[in-house]
Amino acid sequence: MKYHNPVLLAESIDGLNVLPDGIYVDVTFGGGGHAREILSRLGPEGKLFAFDQDGDALQNKLEDDRFVLIHENFRFIKRFLRFEGVKKVDGILGDLGVSSHQFDVADRGFSTRFDADLDMRMDQQSDLSAYHILNKYEEEKLSNVLFQYGELRNARALAKEIVSARADKEIRTSFELKKVLQRFLPKPKEHKILAQIFQAIRIEVNQEMEVLKEFLLQTTDLLEKGGRLSVISYHSLEDRLVKRFVQNGLFAGEPEKDFYGNINVPFKKAGKLIIPTEKEIKENNRARSAKLRVAIRN
Repeated sequence: MKYHNPVLLAESIDGLNVLPDGIYVDVTFGGGGHAREILSRLGPEGKLFAFDQDGDALQNKLEDDRFVLIHENFRFIKRFLRFEGVKKVDGILGDLGVSSHQFDVADRGFSTRFDADLDMRMDQQSDLSAYHILNKYEEEKLSNVLFQYGELRNARALAKEIVSARADKEIRTSFELKKVLQRFLPKPKEHKILAQIFQAIRIEVNQEMEVLKEFLLQTTDLLEKGGRLSVISYHSLEDRLVKRFVQNGLFAGEPEKDFYGNINVPFKKAGKLIIPTEKEIKENNRARSAKLRVAIRN
């Protein structure tokens, strides 16, 4: 099964500062590119756990005694590591968003390029699909999804058009959705606007913002003192959450100060924001919007 090159491979694994006998977690296994690199730096006593909720990723399982692949959403990271007898780890890696494989498999409905059923579920067992959101959500709720997660200023008009169209006939495929919204898609901006619409629906289907928050909050308990968190994000909504969490240990507002005016935050950032080189973007288009943040547990 073809999975594209992992993004910011060396930089994200360097950020983990891998100890030969350490315990590490890759919460977005995918094609296993990052996992292979972590294993290459581990000694015989080291251990790597990986998470992926997508059944397709299980076909990429690595045959290595030091490796365990857990077929679950990483929002349950603490629970499933506890099942494995693990309470503390030395590093956690997250490569967020949709894998290249998911975009390239037409029938999953993630891509604007193919006419496919409106699905977009990373977990194929989930009940909530893109079809449900587009055909069942009330207009205001649909508008909020498009505005919040797609950052679309005309979200209300788009939602109204969708609700009006589905009253006559259900919207079942990606090209049917494109046809419904055609008047909002001027040729020069068509691809960009469609990408924002699809992103918004996908985030809602997979509850990506809630999952990311739940995951980040658990990393404070899981990481050893001095342990590393290395996270690659692909759009501003994700990156903002990661940045705020590393800075403040919160997703909104300011952290509390003690009597002396000091703030007690769980992480300190390691180095600056890292983005791909022009060479990597040229070789791997998926890298173009990637941002890597690395943090150390205080």
